[in-house]
Amino acid sequence: MSGPPPSTQRAEDDAATVAQSLEQPELFAPLYDRYAPDIHRYVARRLGDTAADDITAETFLVAFRIRSRYDRTRANARPWLYGIAGNLIGKQRRAEVRALRALARTSHDPLAASWGSFWVEDSDSRIAAQGPLAGALAGLSASDRHVLLLVAWAELTYQEVAEALGIPIGTVRSRLNRARRKVRTALGADPAFVTDVTEVA
Repeated sequence: MSGPPPSTQRAEDDAATVAQSLEQPELFAPLYDRYAPDIHRYVARRLGDTAADDITAETFLVAFRIRSRYDRTRANARPWLYGIAGNLIGKQRRAEVRALRALARTSHDPLAASWGSFWVEDSDSRIAAQGPLAGALAGLSASDRHVLLLVAWAELTYQEVAEALGIPIGTVRSRLNRARRKVRTALGADPAFVTDVTEVA
């Protein structure tokens, strides 16, 4: 009889990995191997590759240091790690807003080539949308931007965002709806330009 799919088994192993690493610290390493590429990609989209290198490393250092406080009822460590990364990104909030505003003025930044993919279908429209989209993101509050990008770029579910940020799921929904409205308005609410996003179960 076959076991659960690898992705399911992997998530179920996270809590056990964290628990076992308390006695055998080297056992924490698989969490880095499992999630560091995704964390790095997410941070790079927000702050650039140089910052992503530092923040990814620091995310796992912090996670390792506080692993005794990990909620072992949560089998999947991914939201926890994104929450730590988000706190570290928050410390560079001004740098992120400056970069977004610069992109809004120039409409060109290689790091932002995929920024529009959450809202825009084809690559030509994506390039055209970068400036307005960056301006819209810069205009969001830090908390709304963080929720929006965790859903759009990290592809977390609403429940995972709630776990990552330590907020009720209703707050996730309200922040996300508010952020989407502002982004749609900034992009002209053109149906050909903006695609809706449904919650991932």
